[in-house]
Amino acid sequence: MAFKSIFHLLSAGLVVCICASAVGQKLPSGPQVLTFFSDVDDSDQPYGLYLPPHFKANKKYPLVVMLHGAGSNHRLSLRRVFGKSNAPGESDVEATHYFPAWKDVDYIVVSAYARGTAGYQGFREKDVYDMLADVKKRFPIDENRIYLTGLSMGGGGVLWIGLSNPDIWAAIAAVCPAAPAGTEVLAPNALNLPAHFFHGDIDQAVPVTASRDWVKNLQALGSKVEYTEYPGVNHNSWEKAYENEFIFDWFKQFKRNPYPERVRFVTTNYAHSKAFWVQFDQLTPGILASIDAKFTGTNQLDIATSALEAFSLTLTGHPKFKAGKPLQVTLDGKKLDLPAGSAAAFTKINGNWTVARYTAVPLAKGPGAEGPISRAFASRHVYVYGTLDNPSPDVLKARIDTASRAAEWSVNRGEFLGRIKFFPHVIADKDVRPSDLESSNLILFGTAQTNSLIAKYSDRLPLQLNAGMENYGLFYIFPIDGRYVTISSGLAWWTDADTKGWRYMPPVHHVAAAYKDFILFKGSAKNVLAEGYFDNNWHLPEAATKAMEATKAVRLK
Repeated sequence: MAFKSIFHLLSAGLVVCICASAVGQKLPSGPQVLTFFSDVDDSDQPYGLYLPPHFKANKKYPLVVMLHGAGSNHRLSLRRVFGKSNAPGESDVEATHYFPAWKDVDYIVVSAYARGTAGYQGFREKDVYDMLADVKKRFPIDENRIYLTGLSMGGGGVLWIGLSNPDIWAAIAAVCPAAPAGTEVLAPNALNLPAHFFHGDIDQAVPVTASRDWVKNLQALGSKVEYTEYPGVNHNSWEKAYENEFIFDWFKQFKRNPYPERVRFVTTNYAHSKAFWVQFDQLTPGILASIDAKFTGTNQLDIATSALEAFSLTLTGHPKFKAGKPLQVTLDGKKLDLPAGSAAAFTKINGNWTVARYTAVPLAKGPGAEGPISRAFASRHVYVYGTLDNPSPDVLKARIDTASRAAEWSVNRGEFLGRIKFFPHVIADKDVRPSDLESSNLILFGTAQTNSLIAKYSDRLPLQLNAGMENYGLFYIFPIDGRYVTISSGLAWWTDADTKGWRYMPPVHHVAAAYKDFILFKGSAKNVLAEGYFDNNWHLPEAATKAMEATKAVRLK
């Protein structure tokens, strides 16, 4: 009996422990910080989270995603979006230590860290989407009520991320936005994406003309856009824009329509090649491709394109599409009839549109294999120095130093900008593991004589620097086995380069971001002998071939 009593007591205690553990996993309402695991550099990345009171696991919640500005972080921006600035005389460091009380809203709110002051492109953009995936995994989110907002650098991130993938968001709000270069060409993508801009008219950090020009352009394109300008207000316009939780009231009037009657979409790359029911299947990376597709009736579409070679439509679920009936399409003025049940896929053959699904030829540019060089750094990658030729200790140290400098994203940029919290791996060629080859883009330094991985891929690489040409620098990207291999032979790609304007990235990667698919220089990165893009089949253009052959520095496949 004693044994049974103890057993029952232990069982009861175990049940209590299990229940207590389950209760302990329940997050409190209000502001807090969570993390997700980033496979880019094998790190836990923080983000701010607000949960509404009386959270219900069986209820789908609207979600607001907040992007912070330069010199800020996820904790401060979670305060900002609720209209809570610093207390009088309080520094950002002091304000980061706590969350003040604010009025509750019936939203889930998340604020990205994205490595600090680093912009929102490349792996920082990936961080935002990884955070979003983590939130969706943890909480019930209404897919048609996901909103994006941010201030300054974060406002620029709103425009880049929001317009690159316009079918994710129900609405966006950009406060004094500092948009990355090239974002303005994406303005047509806001057709189905309501936007609100806010700006102070004496902003000394981001001129007010930035928002005025965006608003004027979007209005001319027929997009739904609102604008609030604050007289006499400098760069701190977010204090008024987010005052009294205004942004939540503004967002609540919008729901995403996953099946709009008209889709207008532009892009320059495969990484952002889908919007609503339209998918770009073949384009030329770096060239702006566009589509304007609209239903003119049930199973009737009028479509206009430019710089686009193939695309497909996913129409199932669209209220103006009946699966059991033929589809009539007018495509760039040509009428095409699709029988019931056929795939709505279109490919240009000899310059003429035909109803056919695009099939990429081997080694053609496409998703995950399009360049430019900066793509290799946008996801998980490792920096690999060579030991194949058994270098002397001094030479080995120099090689390690070069690879380490390339991997040093976390340079000291002063108290305001801080450091980019990104720490990729630097590895000797002999220490690269099979898992690295499977999961990582490879940044390879050296030549086939000094780096065993370059030697391994030698017969597949289109370019190699000849021996004895150490005064040249060859830098290029190439796809191998489902990942990018980037070769840096001879002089490092940043040698004597112009690093002016490196604010959001370290100088080395500010330089790399400006390159296309390949560059060959002599003595200095300013002395360019050949540069450009590989063609859509990853072949070197004729002009670049002649220029490289003339140097006798490069062996071409």
